[in-house]
This record gives sequence, structure tokens and C-alpha cells, in this order.
Amino acid sequence: MKKKKHHGFRLQWFTSCISTTLVLLLLGLVVLFGLSAHELSKQVRENLTVTLLLDDDVETAQADTLAMRLQLKPYVRRTTVISSEQALKEESERMGTDPSEFLGGANPYTASIEMNVGAEYACTDSLLMISKELKAMWQVADVVYQRDLIENLNRTLQKATLVLAVLAALLMVISVVLINNTVRLSVYARRFTIHTMRLVGASWGFIRWPFIKRSLGIGITAAVLADGFLLASIFWAFRHDIYIAQIVSYEIVAIMAVSVLVAGLLLPLVCTWLSVGHFLRMREAEMYR
Repeated sequence: MKKKKHHGFRLQWFTSCISTTLVLLLLGLVVLFGLSAHELSKQVRENLTVTLLLDDDVETAQADTLAMRLQLKPYVRRTTVISSEQALKEESERMGTDPSEFLGGANPYTASIEMNVGAEYACTDSLLMISKELKAMWQVADVVYQRDLIENLNRTLQKATLVLAVLAALLMVISVVLINNTVRLSVYARRFTIHTMRLVGASWGFIRWPFIKRSLGIGITAAVLADGFLLASIFWAFRHDIYIAQIVSYEIVAIMAVSVLVAGLLLPLVCTWLSVGHFLRMREAEMYR
């Protein structure tokens, strides 16, 4: 009988560990996708190009000097100087013919600077202010950027962020409820043991400790299993698609792993504390319901 009871506790520990692992996997995926979506949004914004069309009198050396000065601006992430000769070559390759042939050998293109701004500046209002500042420079003839594209992109990213935030909140609630139910069922199976210990005068702390210790063991084991599976899946994805490594940085992976570990410790601990407290306050007649 004792052996059968011990086997039952081991089976209960195993099922609790598996269910907690699955919940922590879900939690880890929420953190991973949320942070990756933010990083992807940042990269997309930073890849938007603002083109500075320079005056005809600006030489390549002056364009290089201007590009270095722009690099010191807080909103500039990267600058690339396109000389008039390079612009002519690229356009000739694109069109399949040399435009200068129709102009008696004259180059119709001027030097330009392609500039990428920081993600926080890739919005219409910020770019409008930046554009006014740049146009005030004597070397700059005009500033060109795709305003409609930027507005559509920002609207799409805001909607996607909102949807992800709602899904993350919903999945977090589901995760907490599932872990709480798992722990509550585990404590419920031993409610009479709790009542007996309370009758013989054991303190609440003394009664809680075995449950908390067991819950911490389940939480740590589940967190290690969940982290192991997630990390193995991520590094497998890294090997098969290099682009994923550009979005999912090692910092994101570390945050995800730590989040799963902290959740594995705290959630079962809090749920166990509350569940045991509930049964400690329960009257004897209520235990048979």
C-alpha cells in the first residue's frame, strides 16, 4: 500500500513537471516572439533610406566631409556617399544604356548621400524636421524620402505590435491559470494531510515548507527542460537560416532563458503558497465537497 502511494506521488510529480514545462515553453515563446518582433521592427525602420541630393558644385571630397559631419548627428545611423560617376554607372546598368550619350557625354547626375536614421526617428514628424535642417545646408539641393511608405510602414508596425501585445497578455494569463490549476490539484490531493498536521499543532510555515520545496523542484526542473528545448530549437534554426540570427540576437535568447527560469521559480512558488493557505483556512466539513 505504501509502495503504491509512493508510486502515485511520483506519477503526480511527473505529470505536474510535464504540464509546467509546457506552460513555460509557451511563456518562453511569447517572450521570444515579442522581443524578436521589436528587433525586426527596429531593423526595418533603420533600413529606410533618406537621400540627400547635393548641389552641382559639390565635389566628391566635399560630399565625404559632409557625410562625416552628418555622422555626428544624433539621428544619423549610417551614411553612404554616391558620387556622380557612381550614380551614372548604376543607372546605366539599370537602364541598359548610358544616359550621357544623349547629352553629348555630360553626366546628368550629381553626387548624393544616402542616409539611414535611427529607428526612433523613422516617422513622418521627425523626418520632416530633419529634412528642414538638412535643406538649410548649402551643399544640399533637396532631401528625398518615401513619405507614403514610411507612414504605411509605421501604421502596419503599430497594428502588429498591438496584436502581439494582446496575444502576449492573453497567453500570460493562460499560463498563470494553468500553473495555478496544476499546483492546486496537487495540493488538493493532500488536503487531509494538511488538516491532520494542523490538528496536531504544526505551524503554517512548517506545513507549507514540504509543498514549497516540492514546488520549487518541479519549477526548476520544468524551467531547465523548457530552456533546453527552446535553446536547442533556436540554435538549430540559426544553423539552417542565417537571417534568423540577425533578428534573434544572443541578448534576446538570454532574456528569454532567464525569463523562463524566473517564471519557473516564482509562479509555482506563489501558486503553492496561495493554494496551501487556502486549504489551511478550510474547515473540515468543506474538505469533503
